[in-house]
Amino acid sequence: MREDTRTRIQEIALRLFTEQGYEATSLREIAEELGVTKAALYYHFKTKDDIVASLVEQRLSELDELLAWVRSRPRSPETRRELVDRYAESVRATRHLGIARFLERNQTALRGHPTLIKIRERMMELTTEISEPGAPPAERVSHSLALFALHAGKWLMKEGELPEEEIHKACLEVAHRLLER
Repeated sequence: MREDTRTRIQEIALRLFTEQGYEATSLREIAEELGVTKAALYYHFKTKDDIVASLVEQRLSELDELLAWVRSRPRSPETRRELVDRYAESVRATRHLGIARFLERNQTALRGHPTLIKIRERMMELTTEISEPGAPPAERVSHSLALFALHAGKWLMKEGELPEEEIHKACLEVAHRLLER
């Protein structure tokens, strides 16, 4: 029951933060939308920052697991391809797009948030792991862009323009092409 309430708080906060903006949304509004008192909300999250951290923690954990996996493997074209495939599934399997939209719409308010700094650090580590040490700059950029292509395709399509599955396949195809450089 407690986890269900936490999840509902996260979902409502994510929607309100995205629609109204992080700074314009109060804990009181989240509690009202949830149908609980502010004190009940405090039981789960003391601040809006705590809610943001909880939203991003799952992603951070997924990135840590992916980093551990790739570091345990030899650097090879096969490992790079599997890394991109695993990353694509992690982006697809979580509520990543909703969180990404929230973060994009609230960049100024969240610029120095510690959890988001950790996400950026993990992404930089992944981009380092995807290429051989000493690889030419164009190759490193191409390989790094393979990861970011999995995000870009979702942003470049108008919402509802194509089915999610079709967008996913197109992004993965482009990411694989970028690995071939």
